[in-house]
Amino acid sequence: MRERLVLAFVGLTVAVIGLYGVPRAYFLADLVRDDARASLNGSGAVLEDLIEERTDDGGTVDAALLRSGLVAADRVELDPADGAPLAVGAPDEDDDGVTVTRTLPDGSTLRLSVSGSSIGSSVRDALLPLVLLGLVLALGSAVLGVALARRLSRPFQELAGLSRDLGQGRFDLDVPTFVIPEADEIGAALRGAAAQLDDLVRREREFAANASHQLRTPITALRLSLEDLALWPETDPAVATELAHGLDELDRLSAAIDELLDLARGRRIEAEQQVDLVAVVRATAERWEARLAAESRSLVTRQSGRRSRTRVPIGPLDQALDILVDNARQHGRGTITVEVRDADTHLEVVVGDEGTAELGPEVFHRGVSSGAQGSEGIGLALASELVEVCGGHLSLDTSAPTTRFVVWLPPRDRVVGPDLSRSAGPSS
Repeated sequence: MRERLVLAFVGLTVAVIGLYGVPRAYFLADLVRDDARASLNGSGAVLEDLIEERTDDGGTVDAALLRSGLVAADRVELDPADGAPLAVGAPDEDDDGVTVTRTLPDGSTLRLSVSGSSIGSSVRDALLPLVLLGLVLALGSAVLGVALARRLSRPFQELAGLSRDLGQGRFDLDVPTFVIPEADEIGAALRGAAAQLDDLVRREREFAANASHQLRTPITALRLSLEDLALWPETDPAVATELAHGLDELDRLSAAIDELLDLARGRRIEAEQQVDLVAVVRATAERWEARLAAESRSLVTRQSGRRSRTRVPIGPLDQALDILVDNARQHGRGTITVEVRDADTHLEVVVGDEGTAELGPEVFHRGVSSGAQGSEGIGLALASELVEVCGGHLSLDTSAPTTRFVVWLPPRDRVVGPDLSRSAGPSS
């Protein structure tokens, strides 16, 4: 912005100087020629009187007499009516000079001339103040433009910095008032936006905290009830085993609530241990085995490549895989496949089904659903955010004919993972 303002000021000044200076230069050139012609006429009149006086006294006109005309002229020539021509001064070698011719009473011709180089020198001397004035004005406009540009751009630079702070989650902005009306309007709008965002984020965090608090109580009560049932002597061992599985799922649910609450509060979830993606995928398959079997669906897990270990928060990764498997269960068809792949520069977990690919990258935006019944446009967006918490990226494989989601994760070592080739649930 500042550079444009400076260029605008300097450009405007140069344009004004050009519009004024060019005609003025032509006017000065004509004025110099007119002054030279007037000076030659004056010198010619004086020299004519001297020649008449000399001839009246019976004397002869010589070069010394003609040199008195060189005060205004570069060359003086006399062509007498009866005699040889006489000339003093440098000969005129161009046609741009000024020449004045006078005819004397005895028929002689007197010519006084100024060369074009002398006229040009006089024109340059006359234009020099004009050129210096133009340079001073241009320099002054540049200095004034820089000062004014800084003054005009400073409010907008401050607003840009405040906008960056707002984008980073700082809502307690101290937006000053500005002299420039446009900047002051932007500042007022920024203050209003910061206040609204602060209120919105506060409400969302309070809701997340309240929901988490309200959920912990029934979960704790349910866990105690299940523990009591599992410890009763009358409880069948098979039922006790299922109750133990239920307790594990309640623990996962409680951990998921805590992690989602931390995400809502803007806290970072640190990776505390190195995990084997093969083991993570197996655990996911075991969690969904019974439910998929009840729906006559199957989940097949595979591994491609050697590496499968990384360091990520296990909770968000488990939740993201559950969302992707559940999405394939609800909106996909056929066998669900979860594959761990070593892609050299990164690791991939590919979750796909046999349904036709009808989705686009916009499906990861909140509120954008697949259009199927039960789709709320939240799950895939949440899965993408959870994968980003793990330091990875969730994408849709648009090159595949079926629906395939790819979880990109950074590798942390080159430990060889065990072969993974099993299926969960009956074949469909």
